[in-house]
Amino acid sequence: MKEVRVRFAPSPTGYLHIGGLRTALYNYLYAKKNGGKFLLRIEDTDRTRYVEGAIENLIESLEWAGITHDEGVFVKDGEIVDVGDAGPYIQSQRLPIYQKYVDELIEKGHAYYCFCTKDRLDSLREEQRIKGQVPKYDGLCRSIPIEEAKKRIEAGEEYVVRLKLPKDKNITFNDAVRGKVTINTDEIDDQVLMKSDGFPTYHLAVIVDDHLMDITHIVRGEEWLASTPKHVYLYECFGWEAPEFVHLPTVLNKDRKKLSKRQGDVSVEDFRNRGYLPEGLVNYLALVGWSPEDGEEIMTLDEMVEKFSFDRVGKSGGIFDTDKLNWVNSHYIKSYDLDKLAELSIPFVVKSGLITEEEIRNNFEWYKVLIDTVREGIDKLEDIPEHISFLFGDIEITEDAAKEELQAEHVPALLDSFIKIVKSHDEIDLEVAKGLMKEVQKDSGVKGKALYMPTRAAISGNVHGPDMSNIIYLLGKDKLIERAEKIKNSL
Repeated sequence: MKEVRVRFAPSPTGYLHIGGLRTALYNYLYAKKNGGKFLLRIEDTDRTRYVEGAIENLIESLEWAGITHDEGVFVKDGEIVDVGDAGPYIQSQRLPIYQKYVDELIEKGHAYYCFCTKDRLDSLREEQRIKGQVPKYDGLCRSIPIEEAKKRIEAGEEYVVRLKLPKDKNITFNDAVRGKVTINTDEIDDQVLMKSDGFPTYHLAVIVDDHLMDITHIVRGEEWLASTPKHVYLYECFGWEAPEFVHLPTVLNKDRKKLSKRQGDVSVEDFRNRGYLPEGLVNYLALVGWSPEDGEEIMTLDEMVEKFSFDRVGKSGGIFDTDKLNWVNSHYIKSYDLDKLAELSIPFVVKSGLITEEEIRNNFEWYKVLIDTVREGIDKLEDIPEHISFLFGDIEITEDAAKEELQAEHVPALLDSFIKIVKSHDEIDLEVAKGLMKEVQKDSGVKGKALYMPTRAAISGNVHGPDMSNIIYLLGKDKLIERAEKIKNSL
């Protein structure tokens, strides 16, 4: 059996879109499931959309997500390099290869030179639009003899090369998600294969590259489904065996429209900057369009590899539900290695201005307890400052339930006992903190809710929240006394 070889081939036009990450993920899962290779190729033939630094960002985003490729474009020591025998893996470095194959198509009569100007094409499309026709090239240059065309080129006339599709031919191919697909060539345009700037279009480059790189399965977004018949025909023209096609459903928002920057976060960078963990984002993204047979929703990357198959990928667009993402991500936050989670959280806490990085580094064990204390209640790392702010600076009692608890008749005496017990300790370490409320209970004679609710309200401003002993430890001796005395004096 032929080795499975798949590729992710993004354009370097900016940050990696969340839909692109899912395409890369499905390629990766299928390759690993079948003991194959996953390639990264850069399709940069549209030079007008090229963004400096985008290749590096794409690679870094994939690495962050844990979706590692075996072959293709890598960044090593700050340089973009090829790894593998089928390179170059950046299309702009492969122009002589494309020229060779487009010349072959022309010589065989499968392609032709087109000299139509932009103005003529614009007028043609407008005329077709007015008549209610599907805009497509009318084939004006199809019949120009090749010798005449070459003379016009030598004279300096600008041209493109177009695919010469046969008239009224049914092109059929099988798609792993959609099954058998048939489209008639009369419904398809004579696609431009080589632009006037000497760069190939996607439609030529993708065929040549996938063949020369021995790609066995083309896994890409469904927006390319309509172009696939042209690609199938090109394979026929070259006499090559076509790979298998897999067109994935589009990632949609809750309104069932394609995810757009206008509606919020769409790039991997956006989600990373908000403090989603790579494991959480990738786990959730796998479920946007695919579901394992056992219905399991929380899976490691290795578990996804084991369970993945294209026959479980849906035909309809996958809805990107942020609430569901938050649920999945919160699962990982709760179970994440504490040291790693604490490190990842530092930029978010420092940005809030609550504490400096130097203070965190100098008290890292204390900081780990802080993160461990609030992790149960957060969906993403950017939520942390909101959940820890009560520990810093002064607090105001604004919660009605807290105000009500502090009005109880026994509270002044309870706070006296609390202050006395706290003062009796040289410092409030974790061990002391765990037993402190029992000491207060013994000293004051108050227990249960009557003990815990007013005390929590006095030191944190709320009657509900994280583990009480952790709050006592995190606040420390001086702040506990200061807050309890302030509330007692206000009663």
